[in-house]
Amino acid sequence: MRVLIVGGGTAGWMTAAALGRLLPPGSVNIRLVESEQIGTVGVGEATVPHIRFFNARLGFDEAEFMAQTRATFKLGIEFRNWAHVGDRYIHPFGAYGENLDGVEFHHLWLRARSAGGKRPIGDYSLPILAALDGRFTPPKDDPASIGSTYSYAYQFDATRYAAFLRSFAEGLGVRRTEGRIIDVSRNGESGLVESVMLEGGERLEADLFIDCSGFRGLLIGQAMESEFQDWSHWLPCDRAWAAPCRSDGPLLPYTRATAHESGWFWRIPLQHRVGNGHVYSSAFCSDEEALTALLAQMESEPGADPRQLRFKAGCRRLQWSGNVVAIGLASGFLEPLESTSIHLVQLAIGYLVDLFPDSGFDPVCADEFNRIMSLEYERIRDFLILHYHATRRDDTPFWDYCRTMPIPDSLAYRVDLFRERGVVAQYREGMFLDASWLAVLFGQDVMPRDYDPLADRVAPEMLEQHLATIRERCAQAVEAMPAQEDYLEGIGALAPSVRRNVP
Repeated sequence: MRVLIVGGGTAGWMTAAALGRLLPPGSVNIRLVESEQIGTVGVGEATVPHIRFFNARLGFDEAEFMAQTRATFKLGIEFRNWAHVGDRYIHPFGAYGENLDGVEFHHLWLRARSAGGKRPIGDYSLPILAALDGRFTPPKDDPASIGSTYSYAYQFDATRYAAFLRSFAEGLGVRRTEGRIIDVSRNGESGLVESVMLEGGERLEADLFIDCSGFRGLLIGQAMESEFQDWSHWLPCDRAWAAPCRSDGPLLPYTRATAHESGWFWRIPLQHRVGNGHVYSSAFCSDEEALTALLAQMESEPGADPRQLRFKAGCRRLQWSGNVVAIGLASGFLEPLESTSIHLVQLAIGYLVDLFPDSGFDPVCADEFNRIMSLEYERIRDFLILHYHATRRDDTPFWDYCRTMPIPDSLAYRVDLFRERGVVAQYREGMFLDASWLAVLFGQDVMPRDYDPLADRVAPEMLEQHLATIRERCAQAVEAMPAQEDYLEGIGALAPSVRRNVP
């Protein structure tokens, strides 16, 4: 089968590398067309733990990958000023505490809190404590160890990651063509795409077309006319300024998201620089005001001219239409708040490999792909909306809008269930597990009216001992960890040009 990937960047080269590596040798002929004139978005630098399994499935050496992409480890995301100005919590990539006598830990914590306990739930999370102390070591394999209760992701240079993937994909036989597409031809009877024409007149034919053309959606939107579902009334941020800067501080193993008057700032520490951005709503803030606010809070002068991105939250109703599959920004975008963009690329690639079509393009494969990806987008959408809606802030028009806006029924159900008895609704699809929902709900002061009555079976002295033991085990585990930079240097993951935070 002839496969043409339209667009490069992270999405295009992730797709090319995965298809070249995972599909049976000789079964596909893969070509990627991209234009250096168009460029890529290239500011998505933070990921979620699933990226580790993508890299491992392709056979990447972690230390080499990290050195090539100037990557750091990521144990979670710190949120500041989201519930109210001055607050702070971390969404960890790991569990809170340990269950006892069949009772989930957060219910034990809620019971202790109802009896006057003052400790935040983050005191019982190893990745939170390690992140705040700037330490890192991989999780343990022993399930009995407190060191097995977390995972991790990466913070990397997305442009370098695309280049790393390109080198790998071309080594597998993927061919790259430089050019700008000016026309798309469809079969008059079947409606399938037959070819694309480049600016110089060259026509590229294929059987399967993968649209990685970014926000334009050149194939899925313009040619196949797949409807875009607009979710901007729930996720009103529609623009961002991004700029790198130098960092003279330690390499922190977490991303930071700081709420501001009409949006939020990101801070992503890489080996050689810090990625900064201001995500905001143009309905509540001008471009000039947004840029001024970003520059004012950066820790040093910009290392490059700030870049502006414009987007709309939502996704295509059909992400696979005929013989066109949209992956990455062409399929949709849900803003960078929880580092989900690269994860959605990875999900789409995985489902495409599982449902890879034959020349007949049976629509049942497309139907299943669209069903799963729609659910994934909706579940992530609801999780992101929760951050904005679960706030007590009314100090600016933007936050007052977010606090009072109607939310999707699917999210309202989850929040109501949690408020009533502390239950986190379980779904088969959806990337965010219980601990992630608990982090945001508790972090932004959404508290249940009651806890699981089974928690009352645990004697008070046993509960106190259980909580104290978890705190002690976490403290000991953190103390035994090296600083992240020392660990990176020890495994050979620091780039040769990066030593002791020298840019």
